[in-house]
Amino acid sequence: MNPKEKLLWSIALPGFGQLLNRKYLKGILFIILEFTINVQSHFNELILFSFNGDIEKAIEHTEYQWLMFYPCVYFFAMWDAFKDAGGGKEPYSFLPFVFSAYSVTAGLMFSAKVKIFGILLGTVWFPMLCVIPGVILGLLLKKFLGKG
Repeated sequence: MNPKEKLLWSIALPGFGQLLNRKYLKGILFIILEFTINVQSHFNELILFSFNGDIEKAIEHTEYQWLMFYPCVYFFAMWDAFKDAGGGKEPYSFLPFVFSAYSVTAGLMFSAKVKIFGILLGTVWFPMLCVIPGVILGLLLKKFLGKG
């Protein structure tokens, strides 16, 4: 399998990409971290509430102290699987992953108050939207630093 395929499996569940790369200890560690953070933050409940339009209930049930770990574990597991599979050979190719982790974490911190076009998106939808500026900023910075 190619690096992008491992990246996609890691997006499905952190640790899957590592298992496919035969990095079993790392894969199991990422899966345990993902499940621990997921359970402690009530993330599946938040997703359920958010998908059903009950944003206030999702915000009310969010365990921020746990959920704020999720973006870093998630994006690092993606980067790690991609890198171990032979991807990311260009200089600064980690930056889109890093800045996505930063922007999603920051988005999570403000997600209970930020409204877009008067709509409160909450602790699932708003952080998901924050991936976009993180990837863009990371790609721009990668391009800028790669020229120097």
